[in-house]
Amino acid sequence: MAGPTDRPRQLAFALPHRESLTRDNFLEGPSNELALALVDSWPDWPNRTMLLAGPEGTGKSHLAAIWAERSGARVVAAGTLSEAAVPATLSTGAVVVEDLAPEAMDERAMFHLMNMAREHGAFVLLTARAAPATFAVGLRDLNSRLRAVPVIAITPPDDQLFRALIVKFCTDRQMTVDETVVGYLATRIERSVGAALETVALLDAESLRLRRPVTRALAAEILRDDIAPRPE
Repeated sequence: MAGPTDRPRQLAFALPHRESLTRDNFLEGPSNELALALVDSWPDWPNRTMLLAGPEGTGKSHLAAIWAERSGARVVAAGTLSEAAVPATLSTGAVVVEDLAPEAMDERAMFHLMNMAREHGAFVLLTARAAPATFAVGLRDLNSRLRAVPVIAITPPDDQLFRALIVKFCTDRQMTVDETVVGYLATRIERSVGAALETVALLDAESLRLRRPVTRALAAEILRDDIAPRPE
């Protein structure tokens, strides 16, 4: 007869969680208000080609998704764009080109897209981690075009927005947390959307597995050895 220690371990399975990229789910703060204002003001843009620049996890893709939904834009990764695909990419009159970077870009394809967009009056929203002024682009004409694109910078969230993001991600997962948990996480993890999402998912999974509520003590147990305190 099997004893208590021979019982099979019970596993907790969390349902897949998909981040909502709607306008209603975007949290505004000083770090992203200009970028959000740009998206909200379409089609009254100062230039038909605009660029959102900011570190990873600052909401560029979320804003791009909001704009794509409104404008009917196709979304393409800069690293996958080819010259042959440019006409189809611009077929709706609007396109999002994500993750623009000199090391992951077909320069001729990008130049072709910018030329065709200008000829046909199409809208283009580019996203990148840095402004094109920092790029090493070999194609001179493309370099000139990219540097002329107006740039809206997005910075990492301030403390208030970051705490609000943590609360939102917990709410999305139907997790009940108090201010002590939110405050602990906000001072322990990297201040980015990606880090907040990953940490909340980890806490949710461990809470289910251990059948314990999400408390500061649980957060400390999970993060103590994995994440160094964030400098103030």
